[in-house]
Amino acid sequence: MNRVLCGVDVSKDWLDAYIRSVGMFQRFGNDAVGFGALADFCRAHGVELVVMEASGGYERTAQYGTATISIADSHHIGCLAAYLTIATDRGYMVSIASSSPSGAQVAPYGGRKGVYTPNPVAHGIPTPGDPILIDISASITTVNMAQRLIREGRQYDHEWLLDKNGNPSRDPRVLERGGTLLPTGGLDHGQKGYGMALHVEAFTQGLAGYGRADAPKGTNAAVTVQVFDPEAFGGRAAFLRQTGWLVDACRETPPRPGVERVRLPGENGLARKRKAVEEGVSLFPGIMQSLIPHAERLQVALP
Repeated sequence: MNRVLCGVDVSKDWLDAYIRSVGMFQRFGNDAVGFGALADFCRAHGVELVVMEASGGYERTAQYGTATISIADSHHIGCLAAYLTIATDRGYMVSIASSSPSGAQVAPYGGRKGVYTPNPVAHGIPTPGDPILIDISASITTVNMAQRLIREGRQYDHEWLLDKNGNPSRDPRVLERGGTLLPTGGLDHGQKGYGMALHVEAFTQGLAGYGRADAPKGTNAAVTVQVFDPEAFGGRAAFLRQTGWLVDACRETPPRPGVERVRLPGENGLARKRKAVEEGVSLFPGIMQSLIPHAERLQVALP
C-alpha cells in the first residue's frame, strides 16, 4: 500500500499536481507543453498512478461548445455509465469509449482467435426529464460475466462464445482454453459488433497514440471522452424538444406480448441509484465474501 500517487486538479488554464508522499506541489499549463512537463514531473518522482479531477473537460465544453479528451495507458475505469450524469446534470451530451490494449478476448467476425476486448461505449443524452444513459459493448457478453459464471459453476443461456476451434459454446470456461467472446450480433450479425469494436480501437488507442502496437502488459485502458453543449449547436431548447419527443414516442410504443412497457436505457439504473442513496448499496452475492481475505491482509475492519 506504499504506491506513489499524484493527484491532479484540472482547471481551464492549469494542472495543479500534488504528490502527498513526498510533499511536492507544482502547477503546469493546461496545454501540450504542460502535459509533457507533468509527465516528466511524475516520472522524476516515481509516480505509479495519477488521479485526476476531470471537470476541466466540461469547462472547455462551456467555452468552445465541445471538448474531447483521450487518455493513454489509463488504469481500469469501471462502469462507464457511472460517469455519464456528471455531464448530463450540466445539460451536456457525452460519449465515452474504452478499450484494453493488453487484452484479446474477442475475435474479429469470422475468426477464432482473440484480437481485441469487449470495447464498451456509453452515451449520456439530456432530455426534459431523466437523461438517457446508454452503456453497451462490442461483444455480446463480457469477460467479467464469464468469470462470474465460472465461479458459480453455471453456463450461458445462449451460445455467446466460441471454443478455440471456432465452434459456438455456452460454456464460459472455453475462455480459459483459448476460446473467445462473440461480437455483438453473434454468429448471425456479428459484423455489427465487429465494426463497432474497430471504431472503439481507433477512437481510444488511435487518438491517444498508444495501444496494441506497443504490446503493453498488465492492467491498462485507453479512454476517450467527448462532451457536447447543445447550446453551441442547434440550441439547448431545440435539443430538448427533439429528445423529449423521442422519449415520449418510445415510451408510448405498444409493448409486444410478454413485455410490460417500453423502457429507456438507464431508467432502471437511475431508479436503483436513487434507492441506494436512500437505503444503501446492496452488493451482489459473493462480493463481501471475496473481500474478506484482502481486508484481513490490509487489517481493514469489514462493516
